[in-house]
Amino acid sequence: MSDLQSITLGGGCFWCTEAVFDRVRGVTDVQSGYANGDVAEPTYEQVCSGTTGHAEVVRVTFDPAQIGVREILEIFFATHDPTTLNRQGNDVGTQYRSAIYFTDPAHQDVAEELLRQMGQDKLFGAPVVTEVAPLVNYWPAEDYHQDYYRNHPNQGYCAFVVGPKVEKFRKTFARHLKPGA
Repeated sequence: MSDLQSITLGGGCFWCTEAVFDRVRGVTDVQSGYANGDVAEPTYEQVCSGTTGHAEVVRVTFDPAQIGVREILEIFFATHDPTTLNRQGNDVGTQYRSAIYFTDPAHQDVAEELLRQMGQDKLFGAPVVTEVAPLVNYWPAEDYHQDYYRNHPNQGYCAFVVGPKVEKFRKTFARHLKPGA
């Protein structure tokens, strides 16, 4: 069995990003958290204030023998809007920025090559503003944020925002769907 790897992704609200990656074959764990800010051990309330510099993120742990980092990033880019600076839909603030935080320099190379290629192909019709940077100051989100969509599928935000992103993933990336997901 190969060694597991991880990459940390900010695609707006972490409930959306976590719900998508929970369903990806080869992903062994998804943890909602906060990254690349200035405060040690921030709370949700602090991050939402926009004063800590953190992004809402998910740490995606995966088996590279089953899915590569490029496929992880392709799913990431297809399930959020990487062209809006510090916002995803009605979620506005630096904590909702599009971001790829890496600990493995090879992941940085893949991310930068994919960004270059998407820019060259004008894939989104607007410039991609996704931040690519080393992961620093990661802190797990509070327990009630973990598996939020799974635990609250009928909550308003989940039904109207998270659910459609999960369905888009299912339709677009059926080949990467975990059995039973």
